Amino acid sequence: TAMNAPDREHRDADTPAALAGPRQRADLAPCPGAGDGPGPPALRGITVECAADGSVVDVARALAGRRVVLNVWAYWCAPCAAELPAMAEYQRRAGPDVTVVTVHQDENETAALLRLAELGVRLPTLQDGRRRVAAALGVVNVMPATVVLRPDGSVAQMLPRAFDSADEIAAAVGNDKG
Repeated sequence: TAMNAPDREHRDADTPAALAGPRQRADLAPCPGAGDGPGPPALRGITVECAADGSVVDVARALAGRRVVLNVWAYWCAPCAAELPAMAEYQRRAGPDVTVVTVHQDENETAALLRLAELGVRLPTLQDGRRRVAAALGVVNVMPATVVLRPDGSVAQMLPRAFDSADEIAAAVGNDKG
């Protein structure tokens, strides 16, 4: 890992008690449970917190066997905030064939929850203040960025850009079932 990578999942102030109110307001979907198989090789061994409830998520296992659209963002990123509702709409349209998961890459988990609540976006969210998921997948250091994973765990697409609409996301993500 890079020497300047944050070494905390979230701020010391983000205690379970402090997060309880923001979590209730955000009302996020639970993070995916263990899927089918060991999951993406690059992500094996990485655990992060589920923003919905503070539970520990084994990232590779949670994404295993699913077609996943991972959206990397931070609460202070304006293009991210603009894009998240489009991601939520894309998930509504795609249904169970695709799992959209957001990855919050700043240690201020409270701010992430309040931003999601404000946007009305309830997608499952991984709290990754250390940016380990993006680093493991080789995501360029821009936000927002979207990574599409095939059910076998391989990377189908790396999309370091912002999307304006669910239609745009659907067109870029495609439906290669490979």
